[in-house]
Amino acid sequence: MMHGPVADQAEAASTAAGSTPVAMLGRALSVCNNIIVVFAALALIAACVILSYSVLGRALFHSPNYWQDEAAVFLLVGATFMTSAYVQSQRGHVSIEAFVGLLSARANSIRLWLVDVASFAFCTFFAWKSWTLAHEAYVDGQVSNSMWSPPLAIPYGLMALGMTLLCVQLLLQILIPLTGGARR
Repeated sequence: MMHGPVADQAEAASTAAGSTPVAMLGRALSVCNNIIVVFAALALIAACVILSYSVLGRALFHSPNYWQDEAAVFLLVGATFMTSAYVQSQRGHVSIEAFVGLLSARANSIRLWLVDVASFAFCTFFAWKSWTLAHEAYVDGQVSNSMWSPPLAIPYGLMALGMTLLCVQLLLQILIPLTGGARR
């Protein structure tokens, strides 16, 4: 339960000023994230349309759905993983706020930094394994077990790319406080 603004969410967004490599990478990732969010929104709308068509097709016309469920799942997987960096840039992922009010501003910023470091370590491992999985699916020509049989390299590749973008976002959030920028 929250009774007021949380101290670590009232700060300015993570920004690095100037033309340093960290600042340029942050701006580039922000532009990339904004473009991805638009395409992810379109993917979610497409998944809704596909699933609605599937339900209506089965109910009204008794037509089989060979591809609809899987296409919707691929779109949802892509939208979920590809937007993870944007969500992290807004600090929208689940966080434990029980200690925020108990800690000083300095201790809280250290807590946020340590959480970012731990998250970066986990996400880097996850991204590496995702790229391994995507490569294996591509090289082996793996397809899904359905009648439609789309290549599994598509969702695995989207998962790997999304996790890589999340790692870049987390790395920026680790580096920005070290370079004197304001953090979120």
